[in-house]
Amino acid sequence: MGMELIIQIIAGLIGGNAAGAGLKTLSLGTAGNSVAGAVGGGLGGVLMGMLGGDAGAAAANLDLGTIIQSVAGGGIGGAVLTAIVGMLKKAMAK
Repeated sequence: MGMELIIQIIAGLIGGNAAGAGLKTLSLGTAGNSVAGAVGGGLGGVLMGMLGGDAGAAAANLDLGTIIQSVAGGGIGGAVLTAIVGMLKKAMAK
């Protein structure tokens, strides 16, 4: 799962920064968006892998479908976690 995890973290980093750029009121700054996105990307990718079936076979055969699943899971996970952390930060600032 090594290469998949790297793809998921990078996709999460991009997704986190995209969420921060799109949701200005929830942005954590570039560093915060990157960290939250990377963590969310890793978690989102793992969850997508669990839902996708046999993760061991997918890891052995890093094909286009596996890469797309890793990018989607990582990007979505990164964006969602960044938005959640941004909402929590905003709520705590009140």
